[in-house]
Amino acid sequence: MRDETYDAIVIGAGHNGLVAAIYLARAGWDPLVVERNATIGGAVRSAEITEEGFVHDVYSTNQNLFLGSPVYDEFGDELAEHGLEFSTSDKPYCNVFPNGTCLRVYQDEQRTRGELRAHDPRDAEGWAELHDRFQRFQRTLLPLYSTALPSIEAGRRVSGAARELGVQGLLEDGQLLLNSTRELGETYFASREARALLATWGLHLDLGPDVSGGAMFPFIETFSDFEEGISVTTGGASNIVGALAGILRDYGGEIRTDAEVTRVMIDSRQATGVELSSGERVPVGRAVIANLTPKVLFDDLLDHHLSQDTERKVESYTYGPGTMMVHLALDELPEWEAAVDLDEFAYVHIAPYVEDLATTYTQAVNGTIPESPLLIVGQTTAVDPSRTPNDEHILWIQVRALPSEIRSDAMDEIETTEWDEAKEPVADRVIEKLERYAPGVSDVIRERTVLSPADLERDNPNLVGGDSIGGSHHLKQQFLFRPFVGYSRYEMPVDDLYMVGAGTWPGAGNNATSGYLAAQRLLKPDRTTQIRNEIEARLETGAQRARKWMRERL
Repeated sequence: MRDETYDAIVIGAGHNGLVAAIYLARAGWDPLVVERNATIGGAVRSAEITEEGFVHDVYSTNQNLFLGSPVYDEFGDELAEHGLEFSTSDKPYCNVFPNGTCLRVYQDEQRTRGELRAHDPRDAEGWAELHDRFQRFQRTLLPLYSTALPSIEAGRRVSGAARELGVQGLLEDGQLLLNSTRELGETYFASREARALLATWGLHLDLGPDVSGGAMFPFIETFSDFEEGISVTTGGASNIVGALAGILRDYGGEIRTDAEVTRVMIDSRQATGVELSSGERVPVGRAVIANLTPKVLFDDLLDHHLSQDTERKVESYTYGPGTMMVHLALDELPEWEAAVDLDEFAYVHIAPYVEDLATTYTQAVNGTIPESPLLIVGQTTAVDPSRTPNDEHILWIQVRALPSEIRSDAMDEIETTEWDEAKEPVADRVIEKLERYAPGVSDVIRERTVLSPADLERDNPNLVGGDSIGGSHHLKQQFLFRPFVGYSRYEMPVDDLYMVGAGTWPGAGNNATSGYLAAQRLLKPDRTTQIRNEIEARLETGAQRARKWMRERL
């Protein structure tokens, strides 16, 4: 290890931390990324966790947000040079229902609307109207997703949207986003099935059907995946972070694994470096960037006194319910009861209805293992056949939502309150539910690996309580309020300390946005900061003149 000081130290080699380091290194800074685990990636990781040669995306799998990010737009060619490729399904997602029916969304407008029209003509009309609104939103307000909040740029974008839409149109779009997913579905769709098609996306985060403001993410995801398909990383999600790490090293950045940070060093309320579990202290010259959630950063790594107001804000930061991952190695893909082509879809959602999602969410947040949690079934090898050695297959099943801490079981079958003992019985329940929609799937399972909420947090402390989204996305903790009021611009209440990742705007997902925006903040202070600095400089000059005047006369 060299003796000199690094310009920046990034704690955590998740994709946002790597992205921030890349921009700094390209600008001539000297960044070091330190990672507690033996491998980089955080929640963007793939591994052979069932059988040799079967490559599973351990946590996240849908990479559409990364593909749509300014980072990919800027570094796509360099990422490709480091071997990054994507496989895309033009059959992105579908929902299956207990009566042997389904609703399928194709990357084809006429085919999708035909599917909905055959189910209920009113659903097709509602889909078309909502899709029109999405296209308008995508053009006018969606760019805010990659814009710092608050900022002059965000103000310009809103002003531009107001000019195009008019105040009335802007208010109407704002009102749409403040709906719950139940409300939005009931406004535009007639059938229970179409409403579930929309509402299911909400529980990918912690947006139960009756959460106000919960419609924004499902609205975006429903139609962006419809337009773009669903993409996974060819060969495994780890190839994303591997390519990012390659670019970082090309620009002179450094990464150290098996290097756990135990303390951010503070001197006179300024971050001056980090201390590792080995006892080594690494000084920093310009910034410490924590790719962490608030609990890990403030409770575990900062040992100095925060103001009472800041402590209260940190304490009030809330996490969503837990997630379980069930990874299956299969001889063949499931034979779905509802339609013969369902084994070609990237995602199959098993809710089945909005009422079931509401019950599941309520039970999970109250500490109860749900009777029938949502299954997000990712048919990875239907999109990327390279994930297994021959013609075998894998399933990626995300179970949403589950309690972080167990108090009871809705079916009174599981008596333990410890996830280490409960995870296999819950996984059995998952397979039983899957079997009802894909009869015979149990017979083709070769191996399974189950990761409980407790396993998720052990592997990655940012996943507090198994919350896979880095903190609740309810309105009180999103937009300008993420992670908490006054700190949405990545600067924390310690000088030269910054935070990126899912706990910061714009939140969860492999969007690379917080790493990008935090780096821009460090490299290009906005006009507001420049004006403030100019005012402070003038005030200091005035104060110096006043002191000189006093000395001359005393």
